Amino acid sequence: MPFCTQCGQEAGGADAFCGHCGARQSAAGSSLGNAPPRPGPIPPVQDPLAGLSPRAAAILCYIPAVGWIAAIIVLAARRFKDNHIIRFHAFQGLYLFAAWLIVDWVVGPIVRAAPGHHFPLDTILHGVILFVSIFMMVKASHDEAYVLPIIGELAQRSATEQ
Repeated sequence: MPFCTQCGQEAGGADAFCGHCGARQSAAGSSLGNAPPRPGPIPPVQDPLAGLSPRAAAILCYIPAVGWIAAIIVLAARRFKDNHIIRFHAFQGLYLFAAWLIVDWVVGPIVRAAPGHHFPLDTILHGVILFVSIFMMVKASHDEAYVLPIIGELAQRSATEQ
């Protein structure tokens, strides 16, 4: 029994068109009548963020140490492309993570390399950034777009540029 060259369904040997998908059957396709059928049509891909509310997306962007991953996913998602508030939270979360990295990679080594480094400036700054992250998660859970100094202004500018 021959199979359709387009969809893989069984087709009559003398049929010019497939009865299932309507594709034209060629003479070369009918000579491959013993070939195994092709899989059916590919189902449409569902949006993996379909069940994620905008509020939850904004909160996820501020989780310390891993919020940057959520922020990048939110910025790349088509679902939140036109939502200025969620994009603002994503950018602000990214910039907050960048501040953490600056403290960790720049300020920390400088403080530890200084002679007589008894003042733990890097630890205090990490604590402040952690507090700000928690504060921003609370603000985002109340649907408030609180603009942090410097970081928030950069996030506003980045969210408006597309």
